[in-house]
Amino acid sequence: MKRTALYAGSFDPLTNGHADIFAQASRLFDDVVVGIGVQPSKSGLFTFEERVGLIRAVLGDETRVVAFPGLVVDAARDVGAAAIVRGLRDGTDLDYEMQMAGMNGTMASEITTVFLPASPPTRPITATLVRQIAKMGGDVSAFVPQTVADALKRKFA
Repeated sequence: MKRTALYAGSFDPLTNGHADIFAQASRLFDDVVVGIGVQPSKSGLFTFEERVGLIRAVLGDETRVVAFPGLVVDAARDVGAAAIVRGLRDGTDLDYEMQMAGMNGTMASEITTVFLPASPPTRPITATLVRQIAKMGGDVSAFVPQTVADALKRKFA
């Protein structure tokens, strides 16, 4: 039986931390689907299509990427996922993610939330900080794959 997981987030932009969690999840599940949360009222730095392109450039062309406008548990059901993968950097993440896992578990008891610890070099990385550093002309190459660093340079040129 094929085991599918949904790794959901905004991925705006994809960071080394995201890639780390995806790699860990890929060792545990047969299929890891990347779910990009999209809300028409929010505009991200990168469009959905740009994010998909960056994700596939970094994680592989065969990576399945889906958009979801609503609840992550509905997206997980839609892709046939048995689990939702969440990365944890620190205790603050754990506190927040435990609440989300509890709510998701109540709404969809058939879907398990799996927490994966960020590897030590990626723990301080957040997409928000990467965007801020890039916007101010800083070097983000230690925090994102080169493809993403190049895209950020173009975005803020």
